[in-house]
Amino acid sequence: MPTLFYVDDSRDDLFYLDYISRKQQIDVDLFCFSTAETAFEALERRVAEGKSPPDLLIADLYMPLDSGVGLMNQLRRDDRFKAMRLAICSGSDADEDRARALEAGADFYLEKPLDLAAIILNL
Repeated sequence: MPTLFYVDDSRDDLFYLDYISRKQQIDVDLFCFSTAETAFEALERRVAEGKSPPDLLIADLYMPLDSGVGLMNQLRRDDRFKAMRLAICSGSDADEDRARALEAGADFYLEKPLDLAAIILNL
């Protein structure tokens, strides 16, 4: 079963992804975080416990305290997480946002609402 970390300051978006995973009975170990800081701390704990990093971490591009771009930069600088697959998501379809996400180290850019089944199929 793949493991997915999802970071978004929108409680509605966090609820939606969790709801979809249950409703569609998607076989995923989903962890949702409302801040980049709590997600990073969970990653550190996970590695310290000898567990592998998640198969994918998705972070919202626009968060008030720390953007998904900031989290991507932090993860790409940390040897423990350099190889982890990363994505940035947003409701924006602007080319500038997509470019910004990829420049920050994201492997791909996802538009909201997220299609969890498609994401899991592509892991």
